[in-house]
Amino acid sequence: MTIVHTAGPVTRSELTERMGLSRSTIKALVAELVALGAVTETGPAGARAGAGRPSLVVMPHDAPAHVLAADVGVDRIVVGAYRLGGGFTTSRAVELSGGPPTVAQATAHLCALVAALRADPAVSRVLGLGVALPALVRTPDGFVRLAPNLGWVDEPFGRALEQAFPGLEIIVGNDCDLGALGEHLRGAARTVDDLLYVHGDVGIGAGFVLGGRSLNGVAGYAGEVGHMLTRPEGEVCRCGVRGCWETEVGGPAVAAALGRPAGPVRELAEHLEGPLTEREHAGVAQVGRALGRGVGSLVNVLNPRMVILGGLLQSVYRAAGDEVEAGMRSVALRACLDEVRLAAAACEPDAVLVGAAETVWLRLLEDPATSRAPPPAEPLATTA
Repeated sequence: MTIVHTAGPVTRSELTERMGLSRSTIKALVAELVALGAVTETGPAGARAGAGRPSLVVMPHDAPAHVLAADVGVDRIVVGAYRLGGGFTTSRAVELSGGPPTVAQATAHLCALVAALRADPAVSRVLGLGVALPALVRTPDGFVRLAPNLGWVDEPFGRALEQAFPGLEIIVGNDCDLGALGEHLRGAARTVDDLLYVHGDVGIGAGFVLGGRSLNGVAGYAGEVGHMLTRPEGEVCRCGVRGCWETEVGGPAVAAALGRPAGPVRELAEHLEGPLTEREHAGVAQVGRALGRGVGSLVNVLNPRMVILGGLLQSVYRAAGDEVEAGMRSVALRACLDEVRLAAAACEPDAVLVGAAETVWLRLLEDPATSRAPPPAEPLATTA
């Protein structure tokens, strides 16, 4: 039933044809979505010539159910309400100070933000919550094995969220994996099935879509590219190894290149989007070349059609795109460069947040009966 989510209103007969299922199966699936408050059914917009009863049109509900998407970062937590068919209705955020949040603090902030969204009249019914983390996340249960920049090790975060939000479908994922999905479904790579998404915040990570499928690794830990060894004589990374790629292109490295104190990543991104002094541009150019060299190595390994730079890195790319391109071409094999294209992330407001929302919707739409959310307070009107 993702067709309704991605393509908009569609008739039952079209769903039957496109999905290759029986009319009775389609009727049952639509009924489950109606019960969730996700879709409604109406008669066709115009009269239809010929015999037979016109097929009902299935469309997102005009007072749609939502899923919530959260991005938990080192200095900011944001939660948005994402409706069926795509797009955020509203969002809330909290800026953090005094260091990264603990698990208990992150959970408390999420509880407050979710409560504020649920109280918003524009948000009708909430079906699930997808949470993105800069972390090695065990996919099935949201267990965080390691989040170096948050300081979390072996934390049962998924279980904490299930206890905090009973009745909601909960998914916890790596921010870069979710960002790759967001760009693939709604962003710069909608028509691309082989892509690499590299996301910059305080640290660096990547998500991969190859052959149209997410590549997450056996336990969901793939994509920790920020910890590729790129400069053995370089700085010591937060993971404890000297010379990781993120020591050259992560948030602290960008701040140093600009001659600014390390601070909120959003402020760095905003500064990069404005005019730069000659000295600042020289510093960002150095970061851009290091970014390009790392991307070039990944291009050699994965041979993607597109490389998308998100988070802080999209601002680096906009400020020093030529240097990023040059760095990539200095490392990548010529054959691998033939069809690859660099691009800035295009999801609004953010690929990670969109990906977190889309992951929850995809699970719910795959099998609406799995939703643990209670039924609507009042029956939703539908045309039988």
